[in-house]
Amino acid sequence: MVKILNYIWRFWLLILAFVLTIVFGIPVYILSFSKKHYKYAYRFIRFWCFGMFYGMGLRYELINLTDKKIDRNKQYVIISNHTSIMDIMLPCILFPHHPLCYVGKKELVKIPIFGTIYKRICVMVDRSSPRSRADVYRRCAEKMEEGNSIVIFPEGGVPDDTSIILDDFKDGAFTLSSKHHSPIAVYTFIGLKEMFPFDNSKGYPGKVRVYFNDIMEPSDSQKEMKSQAFNEIKKTLLERSI
Repeated sequence: MVKILNYIWRFWLLILAFVLTIVFGIPVYILSFSKKHYKYAYRFIRFWCFGMFYGMGLRYELINLTDKKIDRNKQYVIISNHTSIMDIMLPCILFPHHPLCYVGKKELVKIPIFGTIYKRICVMVDRSSPRSRADVYRRCAEKMEEGNSIVIFPEGGVPDDTSIILDDFKDGAFTLSSKHHSPIAVYTFIGLKEMFPFDNSKGYPGKVRVYFNDIMEPSDSQKEMKSQAFNEIKKTLLERSI
């Protein structure tokens, strides 16, 4: 019975995504043709994220583990752990004053309707292509010059082995921060791995805990930055997970 209810819940996700993508996706697509209008498109993107997240019965609690504050006049590279498709919604919800551009998988372009809008507003990467991975830095730099902040999940994807607490980080976010002198905002999401896993037969509505770990200033030592961010997120996952 529980599995049947979960499948119904996931089917509701498809209906919700279709309706919200039509309602908010059209203005996003139109506005995305003008770089100076992206800040207006971003409002509709946030509406879509709120609708998806709350429409699936999810909530969040923001817990600060640092005294540092997000400066609305700065651009950031935003990172977090990645365990669920709902991770994607949270940065947009958390950042009302910083138009965000995501670095995402090229494969998502294949999704009908959504993919058309996705390729207009995201930096796509083919992870099997060294050339595509290298070009991400240039395209992200262009987005930041337009006034956007960048969201990167440094694990590079969700590991198939669900026992992995935190997968190894890729270099991208830290290289971008170092090259373009942008601070890194570090977050840890706890709860979505259980509440909304990639297994369609599992999951439940609930409150996600969002931990704001730190703001890391850019450094020439990318290896040190990567290690520090990895250790902070993993420590939070080990100490705060129930």
